[in-house]
Parts: sequence; structure tokens; C-alpha cells
Amino acid sequence: MKQILFSVLALNLSFSAYSQQTVPISQAEIEAKSLNENLQVKMAKSEADLAQTELLGTRAMYLPNVTASYTFTNTNNPLMAFGSKLNQERITMMDFNPDNLNSPKSISNFGTKVEVQQPIINMDAVYQKKAGQIKADVLNIKTERTKEYIQFELKKSYMMLQLAYKMKETLENAKETTLANKKVIDNYFKNGLIQKSEVLYMEVRVSEINSQIQMADSNIKNASDYLYFLLNEDSKDKLLKPTETLEYKGNLVENDFSLNTSRKDLEAYNKSLEAYDLMVKSSKSKFLPRLNAFGSWEMYDNKIAQFAANGYLVGLQLSWNIFDGLKSKSEQEKYKSERSKAQTEIEQYTKQSQLELNKAARSVQDADSKVTFTKQALEQSKEAYRIRKNRYDQGLEKSADLLSAETLMSQKELEYQQAIFEHNTAIAYLEFLKK
Repeated sequence: MKQILFSVLALNLSFSAYSQQTVPISQAEIEAKSLNENLQVKMAKSEADLAQTELLGTRAMYLPNVTASYTFTNTNNPLMAFGSKLNQERITMMDFNPDNLNSPKSISNFGTKVEVQQPIINMDAVYQKKAGQIKADVLNIKTERTKEYIQFELKKSYMMLQLAYKMKETLENAKETTLANKKVIDNYFKNGLIQKSEVLYMEVRVSEINSQIQMADSNIKNASDYLYFLLNEDSKDKLLKPTETLEYKGNLVENDFSLNTSRKDLEAYNKSLEAYDLMVKSSKSKFLPRLNAFGSWEMYDNKIAQFAANGYLVGLQLSWNIFDGLKSKSEQEKYKSERSKAQTEIEQYTKQSQLELNKAARSVQDADSKVTFTKQALEQSKEAYRIRKNRYDQGLEKSADLLSAETLMSQKELEYQQAIFEHNTAIAYLEFLKK
């Protein structure tokens, strides 16, 4: 019955593996892929596009405003009736008769009007436009920083995929060693040289490794799916496989850990201060005179779609905002306070970034030491296993001791690969912080 269940399970796993397409991929191919489809990058670009759209609203403040209208009226109001006939250029001497002036007949009027308003001097609008442009620039810079972060995430994820495959390879090698030892122990048991318990110990170890291999397969799938997620690609029935293996890069980090003040996130924060300065200037400029031009072209008739009479009006308007109930003054103080707050936040962020950089540099050093220690431990565990194996073959060791040595060797191999991953990831993160 157990054999039947095992066969069914093996068949299902085989079918699952067969239905999945393995896609080989290199680090260079990952880096060459466009980041524009990444969801986080898309959101950052959407914010930048929104700011660019809002910028059109600030430009409208000093662009011409053109409107057109067509109006119908009917009235016997003395003033409006006389004015309508005057606009239609239909005034006669009879219209000056007091009776006609006081009690006119109803007059229909069809009027077409085109109006143009053109701001000439409006300094607050100019400063608002400049502030809007800076806001758009800031968000574009943040988008570029988001791309740099996604590039780091892709590097890290690719190394996670490498680690997952390396872990599975290590476990499969451990399984192969364990099965070879189990074969010897099974023969010893058949010949009555050892107890049943030693056989059971080995079977438990095989089951343990099989469970770990299954988890390694899940880790491979998880790492592959995450890479596909970062690239915003469909991962259904596909499994990525790295063409390069996980290798120790060596400690190639420079000793200069000073913060790059031109880093894009810092550049964006500092540039945002310019927008606050311009908004303060915009509020102050509301007290400066404004010069606007205006004009209109009008056509009138007492019949629909007729344009017997016409006229125009042009002019200039100079206006001052002498007092607005301290609204503009309140605006100035608001922007000044927001700028001061932003300046403090930038100082804090800069110091935190330097702390993070120092921490990342120390993490590289710690990870490098961990690689050295785990490598030594691995070599020692291999030697210990070799000695145990020789002594077991000579009948001087128990199978439990051999199993313990093999388990330790496998564990140290996994720890060594994990240390390499942590070291390479630490270097990639430090490089990201130093950009």
C-alpha cells in the first residue's frame, strides 16, 4: 500500500515538474530588462505625470481666456428695450416719443459675443508656475530613485533565486551521501552486524532531507515568482533558473563611507525647498499691481441667426490687492512654516541616511567575517565526516556518530551558502546607498 501511495505521489510531482517551463536567465538579462513595467515604478511615474498635468493649471493663470456666447432676450423694460434697439442700430425719431420711451413694445434681441481676457503682468502666477515645475521635477527625480531601488531589489531577488537552487543542490548531495551510507548499513543489518535502530536512524535522516528538499523547491518557486512580480510579468507555469551560481564576490568595498549628497532622494528633498521659497514669493506678489487686457466683439439683431449690427470693446485694467483680510499674509506664514518643517525633515533624513550607510558598511564587514568563519567550519566538518567515515568502515564508530557527522557537514554547507548570500546582498545594498 505504501509503495502504491509513493508511486502516485512521485507521479504527481513528476507531472507538476513537467508542466512547468524552466526559463534560464542571467544577471545581465535581468539588468537589461526595462523597469518601466514595474508596478512601483508605474505608481511613481503616475505621480510625476499628475504633477505635470497640474502644471497646466498654473500656466492657465497667464494664458488668454476666450469665451463665446449666443443670447436671446425679449423685454418691454424701457431701458433694456431702448438699449436693445440701440445695439441693433434700429433707433428712429419715433423711438424718442415719450410714450414709446415709457411704454415700449416688447423687443426681441439675438446677441453674439466673443470675449478675450489676457493677463499681462501677474507675478504671483509666474511664481506658482515655477513652483509647479519644481514639484514635477522633484517627482521625476523620485521616480529615478525608485528605479534604482528596484534594480537593487532585482539583484537581491536574483541572488535569492541562486541561493534557493544552491540549497537544493546541497541537500540533494547530502541525500546522495546519506543513501550511500544507508545502503551499507542495510547490508550490515542483513548480515546481523548492527541493530535495527541504526537502520531506523538512517531512514529518519532520509525523510528529513526529503522534507528539506521539498521546502527548497518551494523557496525556488517563491524566489522565481517574486522576480516575475518585480518585472510585472506572468509567472504562471514558468520557473526561472539562474545561469550563474552563487559565488563569494570578495570584500571589494571602498573605505570611504561618506554620504553622497547628490543622491537622487536627497536631491529631490533639497529641491523641494525651492518650491516653498517660490510659494512664499507668490503670496507676497499678490500685493503687487496686476495688469490685464480685455476685449470683446458683439453682434446683434432682432431675428435669429442675423448679425446686422456689431461693435467692439477693448481696454486695459490695472488693479491692486490693497487688503485681503490678511489672507495673503497668512499664506506666507503657512509656506514659511512648511519650509522650516521640510528643512528639519531633510536634516533628519540626511543624518539617518548617513547612519544607515555606516550600518550597511559594517554589515558588509560582518558578513565577510561570517563567510570566513562558516567556510572554516565547513572544511572542519568535512574533515570530521571523513574521519568518522573511515572509522565506521573499520567498525570503530556507530552509525549514529556517522549520521551526526554527515548532518553537521550538510548544515555547515547550508550556513556557508547563506553567509555568501548575506555578504553579496550587503554589498549590493551598500552600493545602492552610495549612489
